[in-house]
Amino acid sequence: MSRSRIGSLGRRLSYWLALQSLVGLVVVCAAVYGATHLGFQSRQAEEMVQKQVQLRHLLAEAARDGDVATLKHKLDDFFIGHPDMQLALTRASDGSEFYRRSAPSPAIDQRVARFTVPAPAPAQGTLDAVLMLDIRDDAALLRRIGFTLAFAALAGTLLASAGGFLLVRLGLRPVRDLVNQTRQLAADTLHRRLDGSAQPEELESLIAQFNELLGRLELAYVQMEGFNADVAHELCTPLATLISSTELALRRARDATELREVLGSNLEELQRVASIVHDMLFLSQADRGVIARRAPTTSLAALAMQVCNYHEAALEDAGLALEIVGDASGSFDTPLLQRALSNLVGNATRYAQRGSTVRVEIIQSAPGEVQLRVVNRGTAIEPSHLPRLFDRFYRGDPSRSHADRNHGLGLAIVAAIARMHGGRPLATSADGISSIGMSLKDGSAEYELPVQATPAATVGVMPGP
Repeated sequence: MSRSRIGSLGRRLSYWLALQSLVGLVVVCAAVYGATHLGFQSRQAEEMVQKQVQLRHLLAEAARDGDVATLKHKLDDFFIGHPDMQLALTRASDGSEFYRRSAPSPAIDQRVARFTVPAPAPAQGTLDAVLMLDIRDDAALLRRIGFTLAFAALAGTLLASAGGFLLVRLGLRPVRDLVNQTRQLAADTLHRRLDGSAQPEELESLIAQFNELLGRLELAYVQMEGFNADVAHELCTPLATLISSTELALRRARDATELREVLGSNLEELQRVASIVHDMLFLSQADRGVIARRAPTTSLAALAMQVCNYHEAALEDAGLALEIVGDASGSFDTPLLQRALSNLVGNATRYAQRGSTVRVEIIQSAPGEVQLRVVNRGTAIEPSHLPRLFDRFYRGDPSRSHADRNHGLGLAIVAAIARMHGGRPLATSADGISSIGMSLKDGSAEYELPVQATPAATVGVMPGP
């Protein structure tokens, strides 16, 4: 499934900061403009109310005194200093004009108040008053304020965007430093680690995880190089033997008996090469995540007995006795378990002390988990060797003893079979007692109770000579 391209993180952050700045400044400027507009309207309304009160007071005095001339003179004085005010008084009875005070020029923006007052004597009835306030100056000032706020919002957005771009670039500098460090990594520099001393707290966990990944990658690369060398070594010996024996056979004429012996020797070497190749193919499949093909297994002890019968001759030659302790049932891949147990018993046969007993332990350590261990007495395994026992082509003894019969993949296959069953390999060695085996996850829904590892639970004993 294709994924849309996200783009530059720095540009995205810069765009979002610019948009946030624009929205924030627009909201602030709109609030300032709205507050100013409301302030102007409030002041204009208050001024109109005050003028109405004063006009009502003057007209009420004139109605009481009956002095029209004095009223008009007071109205003229009232408008001195208020060129933005207009007043029109008309008689309600006939609509004739009683008094008019007009602004120097007609105004488009006006606030108008209409009210009725009693007419002064000797006139009778009421007067219709129209009071107008010219608000053009306030409107012009409000427009200038709006333009100023709009310009301030745009200028502030540009300034904040430029500052945000610089801050984002500075903030992402540690990421660019990490990119430069990763560019210097190669197959021959996997020992290097990313320097997180000058990195922000948010990147510390990422750097730690990446350094751990580099450590695992370095170890895997070293193991791969060692694996390649071991494969070349293991295949070189039988191939050299085949080539040399074939060359010797072709140097002179030989009878059928001699050729049969040469072909028989070559066949043994070819079988050894085929065994190495088959084991490598099996490990390759296990590394790709192949899982075990489980089937109900009623008795692991009976399965172990079949494997031990196969090794009976080798055990007798080594002067060893064998016993099987414990039992369990479950759902396992029987052929794979037979192969793993055969490798474990064969390994114990090679290294066990002559005259001792090799013990196969079957322990149900937890619900749904079974442990298969092969215990033997012999030379203790160094603690430094235990973690690598299950590596491919690894041998604990530098002399590479039994190299003619063992090519160093047996315990690696045991570890692979354990992983295919959801388990893990097990290895301990102390006081001359070595225990090597594996744990397995039972695939069935029902589990039997564990059988105690006591002499009474011994299933079978194969005595030595």
